Amino acid sequence: MSTENEGTAVPPAPSAPPVPVDTPAASVPPEQGVSRGTDPVDPHQGTAPSQGPAYPQETGASQGDTPTATLPPVPSGAPEAAGPAPEAGAWPPPPPATPSYASGGEGGSGDVWGSSYQQPAPKPKSGGRGGLVAAVLVAALVAGGVGGGIGFWAADRNDNSTDSTTVAASQSGGDLKRDPGTVANVAATALPSTVTIEAEGSNGEGGTGTGFVMDTQGHILTNNHVVAEAVDSGKLSATFSNGKKYDAEVVGHAQGYDVAVIKLKNAPSDLKPLPLGNSDKVAVGDSTIAIGAPFGLSNTVTTGIISAKNRPVASSDGSAQSKASYMSALQTDASINPGNSGGPLLDANGSVIGINSAIQSSSGGLGGTSQSGSIGLGFAIPINQAKTVAQQLIKTGKPVYPVIGASVSLEEGTGAKITEQGASGSDAVTPNGPAAKAGLKPGDVITKLDDRVIDSGPTLIGEIWTHQPGDTVKLTYTRDGKQQTAEVTLGQREGDS
Repeated sequence: MSTENEGTAVPPAPSAPPVPVDTPAASVPPEQGVSRGTDPVDPHQGTAPSQGPAYPQETGASQGDTPTATLPPVPSGAPEAAGPAPEAGAWPPPPPATPSYASGGEGGSGDVWGSSYQQPAPKPKSGGRGGLVAAVLVAALVAGGVGGGIGFWAADRNDNSTDSTTVAASQSGGDLKRDPGTVANVAATALPSTVTIEAEGSNGEGGTGTGFVMDTQGHILTNNHVVAEAVDSGKLSATFSNGKKYDAEVVGHAQGYDVAVIKLKNAPSDLKPLPLGNSDKVAVGDSTIAIGAPFGLSNTVTTGIISAKNRPVASSDGSAQSKASYMSALQTDASINPGNSGGPLLDANGSVIGINSAIQSSSGGLGGTSQSGSIGLGFAIPINQAKTVAQQLIKTGKPVYPVIGASVSLEEGTGAKITEQGASGSDAVTPNGPAAKAGLKPGDVITKLDDRVIDSGPTLIGEIWTHQPGDTVKLTYTRDGKQQTAEVTLGQREGDS
């Protein structure tokens, strides 16, 4: 699956596992986001091409005229209500081709996410989706009126009876005890260690995202795409839930992993790092809590579950200069929106299990705007991987990527095919590289890495990047219709290129 910010095809992927063969990238409709292409990508050199749609698009039924029906008689004393029924057809709207970054952007150009506190009011539309929304709202109001009337009628009947009972709540609000493990307790503990990040480039463009305290020295862990605008001569600040704001600077950033570390200037002495969990131990169905600043609404808490693990995701902010990031993500249905990027995904104990990074969003946006919101498909970088990357960034300021030294196609299908030629005419299999030493050749189709099924080049990249240079992995591949296996000791490449 591939992720997107809205409006452009996935830019060249970072140089990491496989190197792409130069082929034209597929164009993407303006409101669908990054799509997956068919070009190859190399694990240690060059950049990867555009990606095409991760899922087949579904086309909803067209909207037709809404039939009407005669309502049954209303009981005596009950108010009557009527209104147009919702339009039939294309609701809910079909899912988009790709998920999107959950970061916010202000003052930017093109398709950068917005994160203003006041969203523009939706413009009236005739027919189509706007008509459907209007019909649904009217129907909801009518239903509310009927419900209110029936409720009054029932209450009136109870008042005239002799056995009506009034029940009063024994506790409310601040009197409740919020035990450890409850959402309220986890939120109260984690919010003081979560910050809203504002990044602004030298050109005045930038955005809003989220981060969280990693150590007492003032290091904040977040997404690369949250702070990318401020890397070169930009402005960066972090605001805590108590309103205190600190200037910050980028310590290191890894575009391929979409991880960055910033450090507070004049950091306070009472910082409380969030505890880091073990993302390898997470199970589907586990409770999740996400904290962030969706659309600029700082300190927002949402809940859900782990919907899936090891979800292959390729994401980009949609700008022409951006390259794709790859992850083997945790999927959650906790509500994540633009501005949540970089924020913590917590388990029920309040430990960080992931960094919220991307969403699969509906193509229509909110109220007809270009910014789409959560449809319950959010993706987080597993904290075990993010922690390793962050420690490397703090140590050297540069990321290190494991590589296999082979160019593979980004087409989805039955595996990751090693191309006949690498990027810019280079060798598809690097001479004396890890893949070459293991006996892999152009045309081989990699179908598994250890016990993980590989269905495409991006999936292979995401899985390779969950390992470390020097790790030995078993690759299963097919050659001339026959299945074979090979052990590959991963090489390394330092820095983004």
